[in-house]
Amino acid sequence: MRPRVIINAAMSVDGKIALADGHGVRISNEEDLRRVHELRAEIDAILVGIGTVLKDDPKLTVKAEYATGKNPLRVVLDSGGRTPPDAKVLDASSPTLIVTSADCDRTFKHAEVLRCGKDDVDLRALLDHLQARGIGSVLVEGGSTVIWAFLREGLADEVRVFVGSVVLGGASAPTLAGGEGAGSIDEAARLRLDRVERLGDGVLLVYTVVR
Repeated sequence: MRPRVIINAAMSVDGKIALADGHGVRISNEEDLRRVHELRAEIDAILVGIGTVLKDDPKLTVKAEYATGKNPLRVVLDSGGRTPPDAKVLDASSPTLIVTSADCDRTFKHAEVLRCGKDDVDLRALLDHLQARGIGSVLVEGGSTVIWAFLREGLADEVRVFVGSVVLGGASAPTLAGGEGAGSIDEAARLRLDRVERLGDGVLLVYTVVR
């Protein structure tokens, strides 16, 4: 059985996950940050796309001020091998897997490399690889193109969205799910709302992906 995939994100009231220039801003409040790090401590792997690494340079570890537990395997979707050598995901504080296309021959210090997919990373092949190495759960934290890819291909099991009490605006600001998007309502990803929880001045929405 492939790993359970949980999409986790924070967005503004108007559905934005970053500023119009693509750079991330803190939308989560303290209560949600604690939830996120407790979740990170429970899962086996945390996954982001190269866009998130280039714009936000996240460390993708568990912060001791919010939770205790092991750091998950860090997985970066980077088909072209663009991860900077000084990126925080390469700091050796936690195991890291950089996933490139088959044509990319770049290697990275302090990281394994998996090459799968001709142009873009083959997500199904990646999940098969993770399952084979004992990974039972994957937390997808962005960005919007990666989130849409998992939903489009029917590979996500759950979506958890924190809605912060801010409005970012901006027609070009990235939303929760980006990419090409659905061509019709029939191609939309279907969700079932399972839980609503107030976290400080925001709200957490927990959905199951309907297949």
